[in-house]
Amino acid sequence: MRVPLEWLGQYVDLSPYAGDWHRLAADLAGIGLEEEDFFGPAVTGPLVVARVLAMEPEEHSNGKTVNWCQLDVGEDSPRGIVCGAHNFAVGDLVAAALPGSVLPGGFAIAARKTYGHVSDGMICSARELGLGEDHDGIIVLADWGLDASPGDDAKALLGLDSTTLDVNVTPDRGYQLSMRGIGREYAMLTGQSFADPADGEALAPAPDGFPVELADTAPIHGTAGCDRFTALRVSGVDPTARTPFWMAKRLLDAGMRPISLCVDVTNYVMLELGQPLHAYDAAKLREPIVVRRARPGEKLTTLDGAERSLDPEDLLIADAGGERIIGLAGVMGGADTEVEADTDTVIVEAAHFDPITVARTSRRHRLPSEAARRFERGVDPALGPAAARRCAQLIADLGGGTIGPATVVGEAPAPRTIELPVAAPARRVGVAYTPDQVVAALEAVGCRIADKAEAAAPDAVLAVTVPTWRPDLTAAEDLIEEVARVCGYEQIPSRQPQAPGGAGLSRAQRARRTVSQLLAALGLTEVLTYPFTSEARSDALLIPADDPRRASLRLANPLAEDQPLLRTSLLPTLVDAVARNTGRGFKDVAVFEAGLVTLPGGALPEGLTFEPGYHPTEDELSRIFASVPAQPYHYAGAITGHWDLPGSWGSGRRAEAADAIDVVRRAIAALGLRAEVEAAAHAPFHPGRCARFALADGSTAGYAGELHPKVLENLGLPARTVAFEFDLDVLLAQAPERDWDGALSAYPVSRQDVALLVASDAPAAEVARALRAGAGAELEDIELFDVYTGDQVGEGQKSLAFRLTFRAADRTLTAAEASALREAATAVAAERFGATVRS
Repeated sequence: MRVPLEWLGQYVDLSPYAGDWHRLAADLAGIGLEEEDFFGPAVTGPLVVARVLAMEPEEHSNGKTVNWCQLDVGEDSPRGIVCGAHNFAVGDLVAAALPGSVLPGGFAIAARKTYGHVSDGMICSARELGLGEDHDGIIVLADWGLDASPGDDAKALLGLDSTTLDVNVTPDRGYQLSMRGIGREYAMLTGQSFADPADGEALAPAPDGFPVELADTAPIHGTAGCDRFTALRVSGVDPTARTPFWMAKRLLDAGMRPISLCVDVTNYVMLELGQPLHAYDAAKLREPIVVRRARPGEKLTTLDGAERSLDPEDLLIADAGGERIIGLAGVMGGADTEVEADTDTVIVEAAHFDPITVARTSRRHRLPSEAARRFERGVDPALGPAAARRCAQLIADLGGGTIGPATVVGEAPAPRTIELPVAAPARRVGVAYTPDQVVAALEAVGCRIADKAEAAAPDAVLAVTVPTWRPDLTAAEDLIEEVARVCGYEQIPSRQPQAPGGAGLSRAQRARRTVSQLLAALGLTEVLTYPFTSEARSDALLIPADDPRRASLRLANPLAEDQPLLRTSLLPTLVDAVARNTGRGFKDVAVFEAGLVTLPGGALPEGLTFEPGYHPTEDELSRIFASVPAQPYHYAGAITGHWDLPGSWGSGRRAEAADAIDVVRRAIAALGLRAEVEAAAHAPFHPGRCARFALADGSTAGYAGELHPKVLENLGLPARTVAFEFDLDVLLAQAPERDWDGALSAYPVSRQDVALLVASDAPAAEVARALRAGAGAELEDIELFDVYTGDQVGEGQKSLAFRLTFRAADRTLTAAEASALREAATAVAAERFGATVRS
C-alpha cells in the first residue's frame, strides 16, 4: 500500500516526526506495517513557474517546427528556451526546469545549443516530471486548475517535493489498504484521536432508487456472495469536467493512473476509505440490477477487452432482471456499461462481497485488481453507504452533478462480541499489563467495551465488541495479540526456552540423514521442487492411464491452474530442476530430492475439528491421521552428463543406467538392508535399461535406470539421462539384515573369472543369482566387471564376465577346488539360461 504522506497528513498530525520519515517507517514497522520502499522527491534543483512572454515559430531543414520562447522566471531578465511543443500560447504559465535541475530518471538540465539558439532550460511536460504519460504537450498550469506567479517554486505547486511510503499489508489486515486504515494505525501509534472520514449523516434509501435484487440464494462458502448492495445515482454531471490536479496527483502517488473524473473519484474513495466502488453509465443500465452466480456457458467481456468464460462459482452483477452480465462482482466491471466521454449520469455501486468468492474468481480468471485485493482481505461490511455518499458528493462537487435517490439492499452483520478475561493478556504474553492498559489498547484499535468500571477486578471478564472493519478479530487470542501490538512488542521479554529431554533422533530421522549424506558424498546436489504437477506431466512421462500414480489428489485452490495436482512421486517435478540447469549451460548435472508424496488410495474417513487450545488424545490423533491420504517419504535423483568427471586423470565417463542402480544399491546397503535387482519395465524408464529393487517380503523399494528417449524428448532433457526413485518408508518397514553368524575366515581367497554367453535379454542379476546358487557357501563375493555385445558374440547374445571370489572357513582352497566350484556355478547358469562359457 503506497501512502502519500501529504495525503495522510490530512487526517492525522505528522508533526511529531518533523519530516524524519525513516523514523516514522521504523515505528510503523513496530506495529506490523513493514516498510517496502520510499518514493521521495523525484525532481531536484530549480523548477520554477514561468510566464511565456514571446514565442517565435521556426521551421528547420529537418521539417520540424520549434518555438523560440522568452520566459519570465522571476528574474531580472527573461530566459530563452527552445520548445518543440505547440499546445501553449503567450501569457500562459508553464513549468520550466532551469540549468542545474535533475528530472526523474536522472535527466540533468543544462544550457545547451540547439536549433541555432542556446536553450537556457526546458519547458516540461507531465511525463518529463513523472506526473503522467502525456508527452504530446507541456503543462499549462491554468488547464490543471493551478495559479501562481513567475519564479514561484513549481515543485511545491505540483507536489513534486512530497514523499510516499510504501508499506507491506499482511493478508489478514485488509483495513490497512486505505488511508482511513493507515491513519487509524498512525493515531494509535502516536496516541492521537482519530476522526473517521467515513463518519457522517447516514445514507437513507429511497423508494425510487435504482432497483437491486440479491439473488445468490445458495451460498457456496457458508455465507451469501453479497450481503449488502448500495446504489446511488448522480445526474447532470458535466462530461467535460476534468479531475482536479490535487486528486490526480494523489492517485499517481498511490500508484494509480488518472482516467476520467467519475472513474478517478471511485478510485480515490477506494484508496481513502478502503471500499471498492464502481460507476456505471446510467443510460446503459436496464432495471433491475441482480447479483447472482454464473450459469454454465456464460461469457463476459470485461473492461480490459478480454472475453472470459465464466464458472458457476463466479459471482456476477447483471442488469435487465439478471439477463445481461455487466460485471464480475468485486473484480472488474463489464465493457457494456462503462463510463465514457459523454456520460452525464452515473450509478455508483458500493457492495460487500464474500472474500473467498472474490479471491477465487480473481485467480481463476488471472485478473488481479485493486478491488479484488481489498475484498479478498476483508472490507468493512458497514462501509458501503458511507463510501457511496462520499463518492457521489465528490462527483457532484467536481462535476456539477446532482445526487439522486439511493438504494440500500441487505443488512450489515451485527458487530461481533468476544469475551476476554482482563488478566489473559498478561498471562499469555508474559508482560504485567494493567486492566487500564488492556482497556486502552483495545479501544485504540476501535473496540467497544461494556462495563469498563468493572474491569479493574483481577477476575473481570471484558465483553469486547469488535469494530466492523476488523474481520480478523474472531477470538480472545486475537484481542491478546492486539494488546501486545498496541502496548509494544519491545516490552515482551526474550527468554530462551529450555530444550526438553528426549531419546535423540528416531530411526526414520537417522535414516534420512544417512541417505542424504551418502547421496551428497557421491556427488549429487540436493534440490527442492514444488510438489505440484499435472496430467500433462504424467503424459510427458508416459505414465499408463491405469497406473496408480495417475490417481492424484486435486487441490481446491491451486497456486497455478496448470499444476492443480499433488505429486504421487518425486520424478515428475525433479526433472524440472535438471531441465532448468541444463538450459542454463550446465552439462554435468547430478541432483536428488527427498520429500513427501501424496497417495490418495480411495475414500477416507471424515476428519475431526477441535476448539483452539485443545490437545487431541492418542485415539483422536490416530483418527486425524487416518483422514488424510498416505504421504510416504521418497528419494529421487537424476544424473546427466559425466558421472566420473574429466580432468588430468582422463576423459571421464558419462552416466549410465548402472550408475543410478548402484546409487540406490548403496543407499539400501547403508540402511543395513538388502534388495534383489531385477529387470523391469516401468515408466518413465527405458524398458530395457530399468531395474526394480525387490525386498525379501516381495515389496518394491524403487526403480532406477535410464529414462525413456521419448520422455527425454518431451521434457527437453539431454540424451541418456538416468534417474532413480525409492520409497524410504518401505525400506524402514523391513528389519535390518545384519549377518554376524560364524567366524571370519583367516584363510586366503581364491578368485576365478568366467565369461558367459547368454541371450541379450537375460538379466545380469539373475545370471549372477544362478552362479551364486551353484557355487555354494564357499562363494564369498561375485562381481560383474564386463558386458560385451558385438560381432564376436553373435546377434541376439551378450557376454557377461564375472569375477568369483571363493574362501573356505577351515582351509586354503586349492586351485582345483576353486575351479570345481566355478564349474558347478556355471552348470546352474547353463541350466537356467543356456549359458555357455566363452573361451
